[in-house]
Amino acid sequence: MKVFFNELFDYNFYCNKKIIDNAMTLEKLPEKSQDLFSHILNAHHIWNARILGRPSDFDVWVKHPIKDWADIHYENQRSSFEITTNADNFEKRIDYENTEGRLFTNTLQDMLFHIINHSTNHRGQIATDFRNNDIQPIVLDYVYYKR
Repeated sequence: MKVFFNELFDYNFYCNKKIIDNAMTLEKLPEKSQDLFSHILNAHHIWNARILGRPSDFDVWVKHPIKDWADIHYENQRSSFEITTNADNFEKRIDYENTEGRLFTNTLQDMLFHIINHSTNHRGQIATDFRNNDIQPIVLDYVYYKR
């Protein structure tokens, strides 16, 4: 399971880094894409914090300057690898409070997979936003990453 999640987080890191690098080259990044990518970074951070039993430094929809994206992204990745490296039971149930103050319990496996799936979902929305703004989206399909 560790190998599986490390591979997924490598792929997630690769995709997000491609978006960050691309955003730095664009004259104007669409506002919606900036909001969505900040949300990807925030949610990843929040889920890592929940797993580690730490308070989150970010709210779900706080917007970060593009210049800060790489540092936040790197820290998210480092934290996720810390989690997967130290995990001895991916079926372990973790209690947490959502952003609305409701209590939930999920397995570590479900929480880690959610981070990846959530990021993929919003990267798809960013690709659509790019197309809607006449910007060619980056190809981020998993199969291309594996080639």
